[in-house]
Amino acid sequence: MIRTLIVDDEPPSRERLRELLVDEPDVEVVGGCGDGCQAVVAIEELKPDLVFLDVRVPNLDGFHILESVGPGRISAVVFVTEHEEYAVRAFDVRAADYLLKPFSRERLQKALGRVREQITREKASDLTDQLAALLGERTPQDRYLKRIMIKEDGRLFFLRTPDIDWVEASGNYVRLHVGAESHLLREAMKGLEARLDPETFLRIHRSAIVNIERIKELRPLFHGDYTVVLRDDRELTMSAAYREKLAELR
Repeated sequence: MIRTLIVDDEPPSRERLRELLVDEPDVEVVGGCGDGCQAVVAIEELKPDLVFLDVRVPNLDGFHILESVGPGRISAVVFVTEHEEYAVRAFDVRAADYLLKPFSRERLQKALGRVREQITREKASDLTDQLAALLGERTPQDRYLKRIMIKEDGRLFFLRTPDIDWVEASGNYVRLHVGAESHLLREAMKGLEARLDPETFLRIHRSAIVNIERIKELRPLFHGDYTVVLRDDRELTMSAAYREKLAELR
């Protein structure tokens, strides 16, 4: 069964697509939403195989939704929109298909045929590689996170990555330090490091990443270690294993 999520800010459009999909025996619609932030949450919670994704939805457009979710979460994406100008970009990011509204049942079935072929062909690591291309085809600057979605105390908000002072490993989570506040994010340290711009963020320890702009001073310690003093006078340790990273500060 292909678990399917519909993301469109127009309720009639969502309902029409849902009605067309009822006749597809291998397709199960697990949800629908009309907001970019809601879509990110729904993808994480519902884990759909297929997302019908409108390019223009409030708060986050279709491409930023995919960026926020990250690679490996969705097997196939079909863009659904009234706007032709995004077609090239959609196929550049390896979308299974691109439907222009209004579309016929026959055109939808053609798209589903491509989705089925893609899901059958792309397994496990291949799916991860394919969705990594959603970000990989973009410019180097756009590959890195500009904001991070935080779910905390029943609310959802976005944190700009340049506002992060430093990142601390915390078990299966990382703790993002922003001024006097901190926020937990379920993410591996290594995974987050790969998604942060290395021009801005520097790994100094297996359990710490710092925003280079927040570094005030480096003090040498014994055995090749350094004390990293931030602008708020917080002191962190740069271990000798990351000593070569000092070259990036010059």
